[in-house]
Amino acid sequence: MWEQILSEILHNRYGRFLGVVIGLLFGIFVLFLGFLQTIFVASCIFIGYIIGKRVDDNESIREIMERLFKER
Repeated sequence: MWEQILSEILHNRYGRFLGVVIGLLFGIFVLFLGFLQTIFVASCIFIGYIIGKRVDDNESIREIMERLFKER
């Protein structure tokens, strides 16, 4: 029974489920760390995600850093 419910949630309502989990984690972090620290942690996670996605897309870390820190 629980397997069927979990399968239903993950296959048909994945976005809602992910939103609830992210909201729950954000609330827990705010309670334990405070709002500003939570925003900092979320920003670090987002930056890590972007870098990881680019590495998965076969971009080298050197190319990413050169693009971010090139002289203007």
